[in-house]
Amino acid sequence: MEDDLEMVCIKNYIFNCQYQATNIQMRPFYILKALLLTSLFISCAENEKRSQNTKERPNIILIMTDDQGWGDTGYNGHPHLKTPNLDDMAAKGVVFNRFYSASAVCSPTRGSVMTGRHPLRYGICTANCGHIKPEEITLGEMVKEVGYTTGHFGKWHLGTLTQDTIEANRGGRPQHHEHYAPPWEHGFDTSFVTESKVPTWDPMVTPDRSAGDVSMALEVGKPFNTSYWTGPGEIVTENLDGDDSRVIMDRVIPFIENASKNKQPFLSIIWFHTPHLPVLTGENYRSPYGDLSEDQQHFYGTLTAMDEQIGRLRNTLEKLGVDENTVLFFTSDNGPEGKSTKGRTQGTTKGLKGRKRSLYEGGIRVPGIMEWPGKIPSGLQVQTPCFTSDYFPTIAQILDIDMNRFNRPFDGVDLLPIVSGAAKKRDKNLAFRFNKQAVLINGDYKIYSKDDGHTFELYNLANDPSESEDLAATYPDILKQMVAEWNQWKVSQEASAAGNDYTKSQP
Repeated sequence: MEDDLEMVCIKNYIFNCQYQATNIQMRPFYILKALLLTSLFISCAENEKRSQNTKERPNIILIMTDDQGWGDTGYNGHPHLKTPNLDDMAAKGVVFNRFYSASAVCSPTRGSVMTGRHPLRYGICTANCGHIKPEEITLGEMVKEVGYTTGHFGKWHLGTLTQDTIEANRGGRPQHHEHYAPPWEHGFDTSFVTESKVPTWDPMVTPDRSAGDVSMALEVGKPFNTSYWTGPGEIVTENLDGDDSRVIMDRVIPFIENASKNKQPFLSIIWFHTPHLPVLTGENYRSPYGDLSEDQQHFYGTLTAMDEQIGRLRNTLEKLGVDENTVLFFTSDNGPEGKSTKGRTQGTTKGLKGRKRSLYEGGIRVPGIMEWPGKIPSGLQVQTPCFTSDYFPTIAQILDIDMNRFNRPFDGVDLLPIVSGAAKKRDKNLAFRFNKQAVLINGDYKIYSKDDGHTFELYNLANDPSESEDLAATYPDILKQMVAEWNQWKVSQEASAAGNDYTKSQP
């Protein structure tokens, strides 16, 4: 029926108003969010009428891995790693040769995906710092208001999932109650999530310490003290053995099948834990790497196991007949964990400088693929720098949602003109700020500071991707212009952090 989407909007609007009203004392800023959602509702039916003569609304899937480096894929020339499904996705989709995570660690990058905004705008400074604020409009909330069903699966890491159960890094501890911000309060109908890391094999069981990053407070073979949650007080206890990526995908597939059966467009966010420490995998995934070290066998094996689940996902989309109406994104949350001579941190930057926690290229340049059969080119290699903050505005554009109504600064841009070849340059440059480091990327040029913007280095990434030659003294005019731009962005970022975005009058 023509009014199906309008009725969905009305129901979602009523639900949001009721929900916010019951939480006014606990979350006072939900009132402002309700106003924003009201604005989105009012234009929802109008958007649908404008779109009735255009293509069907596509399904949207965003996949993110954890600590997978720029060089950690088969399609990017890894000498050992086998990722046949990612390789096929790269061949059939668009590969971003300069794709960046918005930060050098996990939580901030995840916030950028969820909002299209730099994470320091709303207080997510590093891992286990801050939370997704109720004033922010998330991807889940945005697409729900135009008729989508939404699911989040895997690692959440944008706040705690419980105030009652002591677990993970912050969950249940009184000093962290303010950071309670689960996905079911931020626009997601279905959840299967952990607060933070788990082992990549038998995720609920503490592995041998050789897997890496296992607290001495935990007993090997006993619970890992981190749970999968599906809702308030709802901890999953079944089907949690073996490969963690398979455990996650076992929840994703039914969500997609149910949405397809009901002919409802869906947003599925899949945030794998792989290959974050603790890293280990089963013998069947280690065996293809039998000639390598034990640490390499586990590291490469867990990525191959995850790749298998990506293949399973893509096969499911094809089987359901929705593959050509599904936009699929793939990336990592940051570069590889710091490498030691021995250990499971076997990720590679493929020669780029720096690793996780660094804003040099190796810490933030990550794999990036976009696949949309028949809608975007196949086999295209994009050289324009893009990053995780671009997902939100791209999805808004696909769904004909006017982001101006949110009345706040966004750091990302719509990727569609770039992947279509209509644009070679971005409307906005890429700005970064993390742990006293500062970066601005403008085409081939990049400035880097290790003292929060007091002094900067300058690199030409086209000629020097390893950032070995500082050109600051050679091109002072370029340096001056880029530093001025970064400082201007810093003023905007700090104004957001002060709460100014939430006090503006709404349209």
